[in-house]
Amino acid sequence: MTTTRSSAQHGFPRGRRIAAALLVSTLAGTALVACGADAKGSQPTKITWGKCPPLAKGQTRDPNLACGTLEVPLDYQNPGGMKIDVAVSRLSTAQPGKRHGVLLLNPGGPALGGLGMPETMASTLPKSVLDRYDLIGFDPRGVEHSTPQSCGLQDPSVSGLFPYPAADGSITKNVALAKADAKQCADTVGKNLRYYNTANTARDMDRIRQALGEKKISYWGQSYGTYLGAVYRSLFQDHTDRMVLEGNVDPTKVWANQVADTWGKGMADRFPDAARVAAAQASTLKLGTNVAQVTHTYLTLADRLDRTPAAIPGASVSLDGALLRNMTYALLLDNNTLPVLAKFWKAADNLTHGSTTAADTAVLKQVFADTPTSPGIPADNQATMFMALTCGDAEWPHDVDGYAARTTADREKWPLTAGMPANIWACAYWDKPAEATVKIVKGGPRNTLILQNRRDNATPWEGGVGLHKSLGDGSAFVGVDNGGHYVYGEGSACADKATVGFLTTGHLPDKDVYCTDVTQK
Repeated sequence: MTTTRSSAQHGFPRGRRIAAALLVSTLAGTALVACGADAKGSQPTKITWGKCPPLAKGQTRDPNLACGTLEVPLDYQNPGGMKIDVAVSRLSTAQPGKRHGVLLLNPGGPALGGLGMPETMASTLPKSVLDRYDLIGFDPRGVEHSTPQSCGLQDPSVSGLFPYPAADGSITKNVALAKADAKQCADTVGKNLRYYNTANTARDMDRIRQALGEKKISYWGQSYGTYLGAVYRSLFQDHTDRMVLEGNVDPTKVWANQVADTWGKGMADRFPDAARVAAAQASTLKLGTNVAQVTHTYLTLADRLDRTPAAIPGASVSLDGALLRNMTYALLLDNNTLPVLAKFWKAADNLTHGSTTAADTAVLKQVFADTPTSPGIPADNQATMFMALTCGDAEWPHDVDGYAARTTADREKWPLTAGMPANIWACAYWDKPAEATVKIVKGGPRNTLILQNRRDNATPWEGGVGLHKSLGDGSAFVGVDNGGHYVYGEGSACADKATVGFLTTGHLPDKDVYCTDVTQK
């Protein structure tokens, strides 16, 4: 899962992956209504298209992007009860005579907003795809402009939730923070937060389908969005058209095992790509001349920062081991940011020795640049919804001693992540989920393309293999010998051809494909 906003959160471009800024629609003032009957027989739904929500200062949007809201039940088991809003966007790209339908989009997270995703995808998809689909984005329930939720967390960042143990391996402080965060959410939001889960988000997607007047929807989900897509496909198989899932979650491991079983290995698989970049600049960076030396330098630096955090010039936070690891994780998501990551390690190392240069200061300023926020969205919205989804989709273990033992073992096995993935999260103290975890349906129509990189630190290779196994003959697998979290448009003509071919014709590859043709941009 893409557990942070990645490089976009820290002043780096992410191309199509940045939830692109939303601009006032040229359709403002026009009421375009689409209706459809709800599956439970409630009143027809509709979307009135018009202006999109205000953007953060300095951001822009495609003037052709239209937005609207859709009212849905908070609890689908009580459809006549409390209602919430889901914000939806549309970029009408399909051409008369060529239109196949709509392509619904989700950028993952968990808990990333998706209103701007149509325009970011439109900038990379070829005309052959755009001619066939209108692109539909949405903020999932509880996220950004969709009745946003907030626990009022003191640390509003998602990375602040990641439970790195103390320098000596102790989890005492992690236990206290997990308990405090769970209590804060229970006291602030209460029982309603349990209905902001993936199953209900999938049901919202089907309401969007109905509101658009479509018999079926096609879908492209990234990261957490792959699990959301698998859940939708299982709940609404008859309404699922063509589905692309990129950077995948194994649905049998949601969510405690997804974190504990894969995160350490994912980092171990990916880290050497960045270490090689640093080693190639050994004469200037002096972090080591090979992967082993750079890795040793990094681990030593992380341990030093665990014990003695360093003040960052011009920033309100200090650099400790957890922040170093979180920034490393974020910058590993994209091949384009590996050179910056190597320079960041050098700047951090110099910072601990009190010998920063002007170049170091510039890199630190770039990495820790403030992210503009959109009006009306609580600062801790993504962190709140990250917990709501990861804690609310499936029950987590509750034994503190078990977490302590697993953390110790994980620190030994995967030193790059220092035991954090196996440690205790707020989910250990969360309310019991509102419903059972959705069982993923195997087989069915052969309509799902799985795109997976070999060295993905966020959702490792095993996640794609596990999802493919769960879907069985209903899916085809395209694996790519590349690093990073994203597959399409990242240098593999083989993967891109399979993706475009599927979306334009509906035909999946006859057998699983492994692409080795990656060229770096």
